[in-house]
Amino acid sequence: MKFLHFLQSVLLLAAGTEAHYRFSKLEINGQREANEWTSVRQTKNYQGNFGVTDVNSPDMRCFQMAPGRGTATIAAGEKLGFVANAAVTHFGPVQFYMAKVPEGANINTWDAAGNVWAKVASISGVRNGGDWVWPAYNEEVVEFTVPQNIPSGDYLVRVESIALHQAQSVGGAQIYLSCAQVTVTGGGNGTPEPLVSFPGAYRANDPGLLWSYYPVATSYKAPGPVVWAA
Repeated sequence: MKFLHFLQSVLLLAAGTEAHYRFSKLEINGQREANEWTSVRQTKNYQGNFGVTDVNSPDMRCFQMAPGRGTATIAAGEKLGFVANAAVTHFGPVQFYMAKVPEGANINTWDAAGNVWAKVASISGVRNGGDWVWPAYNEEVVEFTVPQNIPSGDYLVRVESIALHQAQSVGGAQIYLSCAQVTVTGGGNGTPEPLVSFPGAYRANDPGLLWSYYPVATSYKAPGPVVWAA
């Protein structure tokens, strides 16, 4: 049985080395944007679909190559999804962060530096007997519910898919991420916390950025802060 798990892991590794992706569109309550980079800031992997591997790089923030151009509108309590070009073809957790744009700042150019990001959702792995199930794996759309109690206003919403297929050693995890520009309406008076920065929230040797094929990992905790309990 152990050999079978090991063989399955090797096959996943071989199949996944070229299967990269990018998050370039939003889907709000099932309605998908027609074009890429409509309200998602265009990322540096728009042609190559490669991920970020250096957690200390400024690319960990939004991985963008240009300012934003448009803003989507969503009501608190509604579902916001990011569409992966092709699909999320590497296993690992998918997490969502939100950063409120300060009053008077331009959402297209605000860089969201410093401790401004709150984790609002996380889709992690689930152990099923001796195997692991990754709910976001092979999904075209990954989504979360915008917290009902989050204050109304303009936000950057950051999605990250942490690919663990080459994460047996430090620096092997590949992080596929992008930021969308969103206006939230009908929100509440909550205080998202804790707030973290990108880069800064993760360290290269965080357990959540490492993965064991053999022996198969018995536990997993995604990196970063706890999800805000809205």
